[in-house]
Amino acid sequence: MNVINETANVLKLETGSVTSAKGFSAVGIHTGVKRKRKDLGAIVCEVPASSAAVYTLNKVQAAPLKVTQESIAVEGKLQAMIVNSGIANACTGKRGLDDAYTMRAVGAETFHIPEHYVAVTSTGVIGEFLPMDVITNGIRQLKPEATIEGAHAFNEAILTTDTVEKHTCYQTIVNGMTVTVGGVAKGSGMIHPNMATMLSFVTTDANIDHGHLQGALSAITNETFNRITVDGDTSTNDMVVVMASGLAENEALTPEHPDWANFYKALQLACEDLAKQIARDGEGATKLIEVEVTGAANDQEAGMVAKQIVGSDLVKTAIYGADANWGRVICAIGYSGCEVNQETIDIAIGPIVTLKQSEPTSFSEEEATAYLKEADPVKISVNLHIGNGTGKAWGCDLTYDYVRINAGYRT
Repeated sequence: MNVINETANVLKLETGSVTSAKGFSAVGIHTGVKRKRKDLGAIVCEVPASSAAVYTLNKVQAAPLKVTQESIAVEGKLQAMIVNSGIANACTGKRGLDDAYTMRAVGAETFHIPEHYVAVTSTGVIGEFLPMDVITNGIRQLKPEATIEGAHAFNEAILTTDTVEKHTCYQTIVNGMTVTVGGVAKGSGMIHPNMATMLSFVTTDANIDHGHLQGALSAITNETFNRITVDGDTSTNDMVVVMASGLAENEALTPEHPDWANFYKALQLACEDLAKQIARDGEGATKLIEVEVTGAANDQEAGMVAKQIVGSDLVKTAIYGADANWGRVICAIGYSGCEVNQETIDIAIGPIVTLKQSEPTSFSEEEATAYLKEADPVKISVNLHIGNGTGKAWGCDLTYDYVRINAGYRT
Protein backbone atom coordinates (compact mmCIF):
# COMPACT_ATOMS: atom_id res chain seq x y z
CA MET A 1 0.00 0.00 0.00
CA ASN A 2 1.25 3.48 -0.87
CA VAL A 3 0.48 6.39 1.46
CA ILE A 4 0.35 10.04 0.41
CA ASN A 5 1.87 12.58 2.80
CA GLU A 6 -0.50 15.50 2.49
CA THR A 7 1.98 18.13 3.69
CA ALA A 8 4.04 17.83 0.53
CA ASN A 9 4.01 16.24 -2.88
CA VAL A 10 5.43 13.02 -1.44
CA LEU A 11 4.32 9.39 -1.66
CA LYS A 12 5.39 6.69 0.79
CA LEU A 13 6.10 3.29 -0.74
CA GLU A 14 5.33 0.66 1.88
CA THR A 15 7.13 -2.00 -0.14
CA GLY A 16 10.05 0.22 -1.14
CA SER A 17 13.63 -0.25 -0.01
CA VAL A 18 17.20 0.91 -0.29
CA THR A 19 17.29 -0.69 -3.78
CA SER A 20 14.20 1.15 -5.07
CA ALA A 21 16.10 4.19 -6.35
CA LYS A 22 17.52 3.77 -9.85
CA GLY A 23 21.02 2.36 -9.99
CA PHE A 24 21.28 0.69 -6.58
CA SER A 25 21.72 -2.93 -5.56
CA ALA A 26 22.43 -4.57 -2.21
CA VAL A 27 23.54 -7.82 -0.64
CA GLY A 28 24.05 -9.42 2.76
CA ILE A 29 25.74 -12.70 3.65
CA HIS A 30 26.83 -14.77 6.66
CA THR A 31 30.61 -15.11 7.01
CA GLY A 32 30.89 -16.51 10.53
CA VAL A 33 31.77 -13.34 12.44
CA LYS A 34 28.37 -13.84 14.06
CA ARG A 35 27.15 -17.31 14.91
CA LYS A 36 24.01 -17.45 12.78
CA ARG A 37 22.83 -14.13 11.39
CA LYS A 38 24.15 -12.40 8.31
CA ASP A 39 27.10 -10.18 9.20
CA LEU A 40 28.52 -8.61 6.02
CA GLY A 41 26.78 -6.55 3.37
CA ALA A 42 27.14 -3.91 0.70
CA ILE A 43 25.18 -1.29 -1.19
CA VAL A 44 26.52 -0.67 -4.68
CA CYS A 45 25.61 1.94 -7.30
CA GLU A 46 25.94 1.51 -11.06
CA VAL A 47 27.62 4.91 -11.31
CA PRO A 48 29.68 7.12 -8.99
CA ALA A 49 27.04 8.73 -6.75
CA SER A 50 27.14 12.17 -5.16
CA SER A 51 27.46 11.41 -1.47
CA ALA A 52 27.18 13.07 1.90
CA ALA A 53 27.68 11.84 5.44
CA VAL A 54 27.44 12.83 9.08
CA TYR A 55 29.33 11.11 11.87
CA THR A 56 29.32 10.55 15.61
CA LEU A 57 30.59 13.43 17.76
CA ASN A 58 32.17 10.98 20.18
CA LYS A 59 35.86 11.99 20.34
CA VAL A 60 36.78 8.29 20.26
CA GLN A 61 35.91 7.30 16.70
CA ALA A 62 36.23 3.90 15.09
CA ALA A 63 38.77 3.36 12.30
CA PRO A 64 36.20 2.89 9.49
CA LEU A 65 34.89 6.44 10.01
CA LYS A 66 38.31 7.88 9.11
CA VAL A 67 38.46 5.77 5.97
CA THR A 68 34.94 6.74 4.88
CA GLN A 69 35.66 10.42 5.53
CA GLU A 70 38.76 10.18 3.38
CA SER A 71 36.89 8.48 0.55
CA ILE A 72 34.14 11.09 0.38
CA ALA A 73 36.65 13.95 0.64
CA VAL A 74 38.31 13.04 -2.69
CA GLU A 75 35.40 13.80 -5.06
CA GLY A 76 32.29 13.89 -2.90
CA LYS A 77 31.24 10.63 -4.51
CA LEU A 78 30.87 6.96 -3.55
CA GLN A 79 29.93 3.86 -5.47
CA ALA A 80 30.00 1.15 -2.79
CA MET A 81 29.26 1.00 0.93
CA ILE A 82 30.59 -2.07 2.76
CA VAL A 83 29.39 -2.88 6.28
CA ASN A 84 30.22 -5.64 8.74
CA SER A 85 28.43 -6.32 12.02
CA GLY A 86 29.46 -8.21 15.14
CA ILE A 87 32.78 -6.39 15.64
CA ALA A 88 33.01 -2.58 15.69
CA ASN A 89 36.71 -2.21 14.78
CA ALA A 90 36.87 0.58 17.37
CA CYS A 91 39.77 1.24 19.78
CA THR A 92 41.92 -1.13 17.74
CA GLY A 93 44.87 1.17 16.97
CA LYS A 94 46.98 1.03 13.84
CA ARG A 95 45.95 -2.54 13.09
CA GLY A 96 42.29 -1.56 13.11
CA LEU A 97 42.94 1.34 10.72
CA ASP A 98 44.95 -0.92 8.41
CA ASP A 99 42.09 -3.43 8.47
CA ALA A 100 39.60 -0.73 7.46
CA TYR A 101 41.84 0.29 4.56
CA THR A 102 42.09 -3.38 3.57
CA MET A 103 38.30 -3.67 3.53
CA ARG A 104 38.19 -0.65 1.21
CA ALA A 105 40.89 -2.03 -1.08
CA VAL A 106 39.29 -5.47 -1.37
CA GLY A 107 35.91 -3.83 -2.00
CA ALA A 108 37.38 -1.73 -4.81
CA GLU A 109 38.94 -4.84 -6.35
CA THR A 110 35.70 -6.83 -6.03
CA PHE A 111 33.48 -4.15 -7.59
CA HIS A 112 36.09 -2.91 -10.10
CA ILE A 113 36.04 0.70 -8.93
CA PRO A 114 38.65 3.13 -7.54
CA GLU A 115 39.35 2.81 -3.82
CA HIS A 116 38.09 6.30 -3.03
CA TYR A 117 34.66 5.30 -4.32
CA VAL A 118 34.38 2.75 -1.49
CA ALA A 119 33.20 3.55 2.05
CA VAL A 120 33.39 1.11 4.94
CA THR A 121 31.91 0.88 8.41
CA SER A 122 31.60 -1.64 11.23
CA THR A 123 29.29 -2.18 14.19
CA GLY A 124 29.41 -4.49 17.17
CA VAL A 125 31.74 -5.11 20.11
CA ILE A 126 34.39 -2.46 20.80
CA GLY A 127 38.05 -3.42 21.28
CA GLU A 128 38.18 -6.61 19.23
CA PHE A 129 40.09 -7.10 15.99
CA LEU A 130 38.33 -8.11 12.80
CA PRO A 131 39.10 -11.65 11.54
CA MET A 132 40.41 -10.26 8.27
CA ASP A 133 40.73 -13.56 6.44
CA VAL A 134 37.00 -14.10 7.00
CA ILE A 135 36.11 -10.49 6.13
CA THR A 136 38.16 -10.26 2.94
CA ASN A 137 36.93 -13.63 1.71
CA GLY A 138 33.39 -12.50 2.45
CA ILE A 139 33.76 -9.23 0.54
CA ARG A 140 34.92 -11.15 -2.53
CA GLN A 141 31.72 -13.21 -2.35
CA LEU A 142 29.37 -10.21 -2.34
CA LYS A 143 27.03 -10.19 -5.33
CA PRO A 144 24.59 -7.26 -5.02
CA GLU A 145 21.09 -7.48 -6.50
CA ALA A 146 18.69 -4.68 -7.42
CA THR A 147 15.88 -6.50 -5.63
CA ILE A 148 13.86 -6.25 -2.43
CA GLU A 149 15.50 -9.52 -1.37
CA GLY A 150 18.92 -7.93 -1.72
CA ALA A 151 17.77 -4.98 0.36
CA HIS A 152 16.45 -7.21 3.15
CA ALA A 153 19.62 -9.29 3.14
CA PHE A 154 21.70 -6.13 3.59
CA ASN A 155 19.39 -4.91 6.34
CA GLU A 156 19.79 -8.17 8.25
CA ALA A 157 23.57 -8.08 7.79
CA ILE A 158 23.96 -4.74 9.63
CA LEU A 159 21.89 -5.60 12.73
CA THR A 160 23.33 -6.23 16.20
CA THR A 161 20.88 -6.23 19.14
CA ASP A 162 18.09 -4.98 16.89
CA THR A 163 14.92 -7.05 16.98
CA VAL A 164 13.57 -5.90 13.61
CA GLU A 165 14.81 -4.62 10.26
CA LYS A 166 14.41 -0.89 9.69
CA HIS A 167 13.68 0.46 6.23
CA THR A 168 11.69 3.14 4.44
CA CYS A 169 11.03 4.58 0.98
CA TYR A 170 9.45 7.74 -0.46
CA GLN A 171 8.89 9.15 -3.92
CA THR A 172 8.34 12.69 -5.15
CA ILE A 173 8.33 14.65 -8.40
CA VAL A 174 11.20 16.84 -9.60
CA ASN A 175 10.97 18.44 -13.06
CA GLY A 176 8.22 15.97 -13.88
CA MET A 177 10.54 13.07 -13.10
CA THR A 178 9.89 10.53 -10.34
CA VAL A 179 12.61 10.75 -7.69
CA THR A 180 12.94 7.95 -5.14
CA VAL A 181 14.51 8.09 -1.67
CA GLY A 182 15.06 4.74 0.06
CA GLY A 183 16.71 4.05 3.38
CA VAL A 184 17.85 1.37 5.78
CA ALA A 185 19.15 1.62 9.34
CA LYS A 186 20.31 -0.28 12.41
CA GLY A 187 20.28 0.82 16.00
CA SER A 188 18.79 -0.38 19.27
CA GLY A 189 21.12 0.51 22.14
CA MET A 190 23.84 3.08 22.86
CA ILE A 191 21.52 5.57 21.20
CA HIS A 192 21.96 9.23 22.07
CA PRO A 193 22.85 10.96 18.83
CA ASN A 194 25.08 13.05 18.02
CA MET A 195 24.86 10.24 16.80
CA ALA A 196 24.53 6.73 18.35
CA THR A 197 25.17 3.02 17.77
CA MET A 198 23.31 3.88 14.70
CA LEU A 199 24.06 3.30 11.07
CA SER A 200 21.78 4.63 8.38
CA PHE A 201 22.20 4.41 4.63
CA VAL A 202 19.97 6.36 2.26
CA THR A 203 19.88 6.05 -1.52
CA THR A 204 18.25 8.32 -4.05
CA ASP A 205 18.28 8.69 -7.82
CA ALA A 206 18.00 12.48 -7.58
CA ASN A 207 20.50 14.58 -9.51
CA ILE A 208 22.18 16.70 -6.80
CA ASP A 209 25.80 17.59 -6.11
CA HIS A 210 27.76 16.74 -2.98
CA GLY A 211 27.59 20.22 -1.46
CA HIS A 212 23.83 20.66 -1.63
CA LEU A 213 23.27 17.04 -0.54
CA GLN A 214 25.58 17.56 2.45
CA GLY A 215 23.73 20.75 3.42
CA ALA A 216 20.36 19.01 3.28
CA LEU A 217 21.56 15.95 5.22
CA SER A 218 23.20 18.01 7.97
CA ALA A 219 20.07 20.10 8.51
CA ILE A 220 17.74 17.09 8.42
CA THR A 221 19.94 15.07 10.79
CA ASN A 222 19.59 17.78 13.43
CA GLU A 223 15.79 17.40 13.23
CA THR A 224 15.64 13.60 13.05
CA PHE A 225 18.57 11.34 14.00
CA ASN A 226 19.85 13.87 16.53
CA ARG A 227 16.42 13.99 18.18
CA ILE A 228 16.29 10.37 19.31
CA THR A 229 17.61 8.82 22.49
CA VAL A 230 17.42 5.40 24.08
CA ASP A 231 19.99 5.37 26.86
CA GLY A 232 22.11 8.53 26.79
CA ASP A 233 25.25 6.85 25.39
CA THR A 234 26.89 8.22 22.24
CA SER A 235 28.70 5.54 20.26
CA THR A 236 32.06 5.41 18.49
CA ASN A 237 30.89 4.13 15.11
CA ASP A 238 27.81 6.04 14.02
CA MET A 239 27.23 7.50 10.65
CA VAL A 240 24.52 8.39 8.18
CA VAL A 241 25.45 8.22 4.50
CA VAL A 242 23.36 9.38 1.54
CA MET A 243 24.22 8.35 -2.02
CA ALA A 244 22.57 10.04 -5.04
CA SER A 245 22.94 8.31 -8.41
CA GLY A 246 21.44 11.13 -10.51
CA LEU A 247 19.72 8.53 -12.70
CA ALA A 248 16.29 10.16 -12.33
CA GLU A 249 17.78 12.71 -14.78
CA ASN A 250 16.13 15.75 -13.24
CA GLU A 251 17.75 19.16 -13.50
CA ALA A 252 20.38 19.46 -10.80
CA LEU A 253 18.77 20.21 -7.45
CA THR A 254 19.73 23.32 -5.51
CA PRO A 255 17.85 25.22 -2.80
CA GLU A 256 16.67 27.59 -5.55
CA HIS A 257 15.18 24.79 -7.65
CA PRO A 258 11.36 25.03 -7.81
CA ASP A 259 11.05 21.40 -6.64
CA TRP A 260 13.70 21.58 -3.91
CA ALA A 261 11.00 21.43 -1.21
CA ASN A 262 9.69 18.15 -2.65
CA PHE A 263 13.10 16.48 -2.52
CA TYR A 264 13.96 17.92 0.88
CA LYS A 265 10.66 16.68 2.32
CA ALA A 266 11.13 13.19 0.90
CA LEU A 267 14.63 12.99 2.40
CA GLN A 268 13.39 14.42 5.70
CA LEU A 269 10.52 11.93 5.95
CA ALA A 270 12.83 9.02 5.15
CA CYS A 271 15.28 10.08 7.87
CA GLU A 272 12.47 10.70 10.38
CA ASP A 273 11.01 7.27 9.63
CA LEU A 274 14.33 5.57 10.27
CA ALA A 275 15.01 7.60 13.41
CA LYS A 276 11.63 6.67 14.89
CA GLN A 277 12.13 3.00 14.02
CA ILE A 278 15.45 3.06 15.88
CA ALA A 279 13.84 4.68 18.93
CA ARG A 280 10.93 2.22 18.87
CA ASP A 281 13.36 -0.72 18.81
CA GLY A 282 15.36 0.46 21.83
CA GLU A 283 16.83 -2.44 23.75
CA GLY A 284 14.08 -3.94 25.89
CA ALA A 285 11.60 -1.23 24.88
CA THR A 286 7.85 -1.71 24.75
CA LYS A 287 6.78 1.81 23.69
CA LEU A 288 7.84 4.60 21.36
CA ILE A 289 7.65 8.00 23.06
CA GLU A 290 7.13 11.19 21.04
CA VAL A 291 7.56 14.57 22.72
CA GLU A 292 6.44 17.75 20.99
CA VAL A 293 7.36 21.14 22.40
CA THR A 294 5.75 24.38 21.24
CA GLY A 295 5.97 27.96 22.46
CA ALA A 296 9.74 27.81 23.01
CA ALA A 297 12.13 30.72 22.46
CA ASN A 298 13.15 29.19 19.11
CA ASP A 299 13.11 25.87 17.25
CA GLN A 300 16.53 24.84 18.52
CA GLU A 301 15.50 25.27 22.16
CA ALA A 302 12.21 23.47 21.52
CA GLY A 303 14.15 20.48 20.20
CA MET A 304 16.52 20.58 23.16
CA VAL A 305 13.66 20.58 25.67
CA ALA A 306 11.90 17.75 23.82
CA LYS A 307 15.04 15.63 23.80
CA GLN A 308 15.70 16.34 27.47
CA ILE A 309 12.23 15.07 28.35
CA VAL A 310 12.39 11.95 26.23
CA GLY A 311 15.89 11.19 27.51
CA SER A 312 14.95 11.38 31.19
CA ASP A 313 15.24 7.97 32.86
CA LEU A 314 12.49 9.00 35.26
CA VAL A 315 10.13 9.89 32.40
CA LYS A 316 11.03 6.69 30.56
CA THR A 317 10.38 4.48 33.58
CA ALA A 318 7.11 6.30 34.31
CA ILE A 319 5.94 5.51 30.78
CA TYR A 320 6.91 1.86 31.23
CA GLY A 321 4.95 1.75 34.48
CA ALA A 322 1.92 3.59 32.96
CA ASP A 323 2.31 6.29 35.62
CA ALA A 324 1.11 9.75 34.50
CA ASN A 325 3.76 11.46 36.63
CA TRP A 326 3.92 14.86 34.91
CA GLY A 327 6.22 16.08 37.69
CA ARG A 328 9.04 14.17 36.00
CA VAL A 329 8.30 16.01 32.75
CA ILE A 330 8.41 19.49 34.27
CA CYS A 331 11.58 18.54 36.14
CA ALA A 332 13.29 17.68 32.83
CA ILE A 333 12.05 20.96 31.32
CA GLY A 334 13.59 22.87 34.20
CA TYR A 335 17.09 21.40 33.83
CA SER A 336 17.13 21.50 30.02
CA GLY A 337 19.22 24.68 30.07
CA CYS A 338 16.70 26.44 27.84
CA GLU A 339 14.69 29.58 28.46
CA VAL A 340 11.64 28.72 30.59
CA ASN A 341 9.01 30.73 32.46
CA GLN A 342 7.98 28.47 35.32
CA GLU A 343 4.58 30.21 35.52
CA THR A 344 3.42 29.49 31.94
CA ILE A 345 3.99 25.79 31.23
CA ASP A 346 1.32 23.45 29.82
CA ILE A 347 1.78 19.66 29.80
CA ALA A 348 -0.45 17.00 28.25
CA ILE A 349 -0.02 13.23 28.18
CA GLY A 350 -1.82 12.18 25.05
CA PRO A 351 -5.22 13.96 25.14
CA ILE A 352 -5.08 14.44 28.90
CA VAL A 353 -4.04 17.88 30.12
CA THR A 354 -2.13 17.50 33.38
CA LEU A 355 -0.75 21.03 33.81
CA LYS A 356 -2.14 24.36 32.60
CA GLN A 357 -0.21 27.59 33.02
CA SER A 358 1.96 25.72 35.54
CA GLU A 359 -1.01 24.78 37.70
CA PRO A 360 -2.17 21.16 38.14
CA THR A 361 -5.46 20.21 36.53
CA SER A 362 -8.04 17.77 37.75
CA PHE A 363 -7.73 14.69 35.53
CA SER A 364 -8.67 11.04 35.77
CA GLU A 365 -5.71 8.90 36.81
CA GLU A 366 -7.60 5.89 35.48
CA GLU A 367 -7.94 7.46 32.02
CA ALA A 368 -4.30 8.49 32.03
CA THR A 369 -3.18 5.00 33.03
CA ALA A 370 -5.34 3.44 30.34
CA TYR A 371 -3.85 5.79 27.74
CA LEU A 372 -0.27 4.95 28.78
CA LYS A 373 -1.00 1.23 28.65
CA GLU A 374 -2.67 1.30 25.24
CA ALA A 375 -1.03 4.10 23.27
CA ASP A 376 1.92 3.52 20.95
CA PRO A 377 3.47 5.95 20.45
CA VAL A 378 2.90 7.64 23.78
CA LYS A 379 2.71 11.37 23.06
CA ILE A 380 3.72 14.10 25.48
CA SER A 381 2.93 17.70 24.54
CA VAL A 382 4.47 20.77 26.15
CA ASN A 383 3.72 24.44 25.52
CA LEU A 384 6.16 26.87 27.14
CA HIS A 385 4.26 30.02 26.06
CA ILE A 386 7.34 32.17 25.63
CA GLY A 387 7.92 32.18 21.84
CA ASN A 388 7.17 30.52 18.51
CA GLY A 389 9.72 27.70 18.60
CA THR A 390 8.59 24.13 17.90
CA GLY A 391 10.40 20.82 17.98
CA LYS A 392 10.02 17.06 18.41
CA ALA A 393 12.09 14.23 19.84
CA TRP A 394 11.65 10.47 20.07
CA GLY A 395 12.69 7.80 22.53
CA CYS A 396 11.42 4.71 24.28
CA ASP A 397 10.53 3.45 27.71
CA LEU A 398 13.16 1.96 30.01
CA THR A 399 12.50 -1.61 31.11
CA TYR A 400 14.02 -4.47 33.08
CA ASP A 401 15.06 -6.05 29.80
CA TYR A 402 17.39 -3.14 28.96
CA VAL A 403 19.54 -4.09 31.95
CA ARG A 404 19.39 -7.81 31.09
CA ILE A 405 20.44 -7.24 27.45
CA ASN A 406 23.33 -4.94 28.26
CA ALA A 407 24.55 -6.90 31.29
CA GLY A 408 25.26 -9.82 28.96
CA TYR A 409 26.13 -8.06 25.70
CA ARG A 410 29.49 -9.81 25.19
CA THR A 411 28.40 -13.15 26.65
